[in-house]
Amino acid sequence: MTARHAVVSGASIAGLSTAWWLRRTGWAVTVVERAPAFRDGGQNVDVRGVAKEVLDRMGLVDAVRARNTTETAAVLVDRDGRVRTELPSDGGDGATAELEVLRGDFARIVLDALPDDVTVVNGETVEHVDDPSAGDSPVTLTTSTGRVLHADLFVVAEGVRSRTRDRLFTAAGDVDARDLGVTMVFGTIPRTPTDDDRWRWYNAVGGRQVHLRPDPYGTTRAILAYAGDDRLAGLDRPAALARVRARYAGAGWETDRVLDGFDTSDDVYVDELTQVRMSRWYRGRVALVGDAAWCVTPMGGGGASLALTSGYVLAASLAGHETDGRLDRDATGAALAAFDAWMRPLVDQVQQLPKGIVHFAYPQTRLGLAARRVADAVMTSKPFAPLVAKLIRVADSDRPLPPLRPNPAAA
Repeated sequence: MTARHAVVSGASIAGLSTAWWLRRTGWAVTVVERAPAFRDGGQNVDVRGVAKEVLDRMGLVDAVRARNTTETAAVLVDRDGRVRTELPSDGGDGATAELEVLRGDFARIVLDALPDDVTVVNGETVEHVDDPSAGDSPVTLTTSTGRVLHADLFVVAEGVRSRTRDRLFTAAGDVDARDLGVTMVFGTIPRTPTDDDRWRWYNAVGGRQVHLRPDPYGTTRAILAYAGDDRLAGLDRPAALARVRARYAGAGWETDRVLDGFDTSDDVYVDELTQVRMSRWYRGRVALVGDAAWCVTPMGGGGASLALTSGYVLAASLAGHETDGRLDRDATGAALAAFDAWMRPLVDQVQQLPKGIVHFAYPQTRLGLAARRVADAVMTSKPFAPLVAKLIRVADSDRPLPPLRPNPAAA
């Protein structure tokens, strides 16, 4: 019997997890990635909640632990770098997780674990999708180089601004992209003797934050995050950083060091936080996973854990609806609906941001900043710490993962 063929667009954590688990259950898999080569780098992500069980079933816990960022705690600091308070930690699921790793390292671990017969095509994008609305004809995909692929399943595992998703779902009004009003600038800067093994977080008036986090490579990962839109999208890097420098004038602490470091950093990335909400993550033989489906943004947290988990749940749902190793269009639809139903409570939990969270997290005035400091002290006090630790847990579920029976021929 010819193996069913899945095409996955996107080779970050969601796409690679999907490829790993689909191959595990007997699918032939092709991954199409627009970047010309694997993209290293990136900021901290972590593995939390049910994703830890998924990672364990993949046999990759030790590999992720070996690439730990070296971060041990998270603290809030004042303008002079003095620690105001320490964020709660609860058995490895606090602000700094037990399995804390850089995005690029995490994706590389999953990529290296893919079976040799998973095909990864770099430097191409899916430009046209033809999914017949009836019958069991495959999806026909055409890439940017003219390559034609036929697939029994097409999985869109692209980013928050996925063009493929928008082409296939926006016409039906299924995509609700919500601008959260927060801009983040990420980059890697030189480490200095004052850096340590803690995530240091500074708030300044004007809705501005500065973050410094250790990495395992002798450098420091830096983030500038602020409430506001300076319309950085479409600007070249010098112009974008000039606007950010103007925004951060007089912010204090390590701000100037971060800005100077960004001027020469080779991995600066700007993101205007957008949360994606959709009424469903599938249509016909097309499914969405990861940020393309439900981007929760760094404000919600847990994006990497949801991405990893989604690959497993999708493969398990498909395997659970097979009949004699076959999946017709109706069975595929039922499987994708089951995938949607299992993942949705996890996603909804993270997407429900508290009302007014941006104003609280990014105070504009000295009075607001003072109120934030009082709130921080209360929430991290001994009586409240267990409650706060519980609130920041993500990708946590009392439900068991759906059962998955590996295909012996693919094991």
